[in-house]
Amino acid sequence: MKSENSNTQEVPGSSEYSAQTYYHGTKADLRQGDLIAPGYNSNYGMRKKASYVYLTATLDAATWGAELAVGEGRGRIYMVEPTGPIEDDPNLTDKKFPGNPTKSYRTKHPLRVLGELTDWQGHAPEQLQAMKDHLARLKEQGIEAIED
Repeated sequence: MKSENSNTQEVPGSSEYSAQTYYHGTKADLRQGDLIAPGYNSNYGMRKKASYVYLTATLDAATWGAELAVGEGRGRIYMVEPTGPIEDDPNLTDKKFPGNPTKSYRTKHPLRVLGELTDWQGHAPEQLQAMKDHLARLKEQGIEAIED
């Protein structure tokens, strides 16, 4: 349920929330019940300490997260549960796509890992390389994630 004065959704305990599945793509090896919390180095960009953790309601966005995360391990996609309010991710909404068609969100509260999705398909190698090239160009231009 959206609050009336922002793009923040109050999710825990609402019937709308319980029907929604959220995902988090990463290379971290996590277990059911683990918490993904802000305050650690980001999986992306300059690896600054993250003020938010990110989640999505689409498998495609989670796949990008798993494939593009920094690290040596394999990409992983977890089903997660927000422990507090979530808001539209400004990195992928409004400025790049009107509204939130990618169903991408962020939160200052931990995400609880519900389980790992193991049967997902990655993007085609040429599509993945094109995205990595695009992100490299953004980095060269000094464009980083919005963290405020």
